Amino acid sequence: MNKEEQLLQKRLAELSDLAFTRGIVTFSDFLNLNELNILHTTPKHMFPAHYETYGGYDLSERQMVAFLPDALYYEYTYPLSVIEVAPVSRKFAEELTHRDYLGALMNLGIERSKLGDIIAGSFGAFLFVKEELAAYITGELTRIRHTAVQAVQRPAAEFTYEPKYEEMKGTVPSVRLDTVLSVAWPLSRSKLTAYIEGGKVFVNGKLITSNGYHLKESDRISVRGMGRLTYEGILSQTKKGRYMISVHKYI
Repeated sequence: MNKEEQLLQKRLAELSDLAFTRGIVTFSDFLNLNELNILHTTPKHMFPAHYETYGGYDLSERQMVAFLPDALYYEYTYPLSVIEVAPVSRKFAEELTHRDYLGALMNLGIERSKLGDIIAGSFGAFLFVKEELAAYITGELTRIRHTAVQAVQRPAAEFTYEPKYEEMKGTVPSVRLDTVLSVAWPLSRSKLTAYIEGGKVFVNGKLITSNGYHLKESDRISVRGMGRLTYEGILSQTKKGRYMISVHKYI
């Protein structure tokens, strides 16, 4: 663990301690997959308060951490806002990408840790941001590249989003991480091994570097640079002892 990662771990431990000693709910900024892995692999004794994570919708990749003094009795709301960005005129709008939206936000001087996922599509985009920045973004984000845009805050409690996916089926000798990935991405075993051992594969937010990691039904897998999927489970078993499995590959 490098110095920057150690500082993050220390900061998270401080937030947990604050929640425990003062009896209040504390929140982190948005964490990326590597940072979430640090959270999940930190020894439990360093976190006296229970924690949960959320990024604004199910399957969100960048998430905030809520440290709870007593998970049974505290109701709380994550301090995040949803902003819808759409072109002022669709007729003259460019086709904007995730990178375009992120670049425009960074140009406003906003730190990446204050921003969650960006869901970009033909309709425009939905941004997940720290609540404290919502008014600034809706007031200042008026142009992305050459396209005039309007940013409007939407009620986070009413926001719903179901990522589109393609169901893929295949037979595998066992429910190992590398074999399940091969159903979604028909690459050679050596290439899949390179992704796994290279620290690019996360299961439920935890970094997994072992090919032989055994998956459980509904496990969520993120592969940096390739995409995300959910392992849905075993559908049947063949006479030769292989398993027919299903995965949902998000598109």
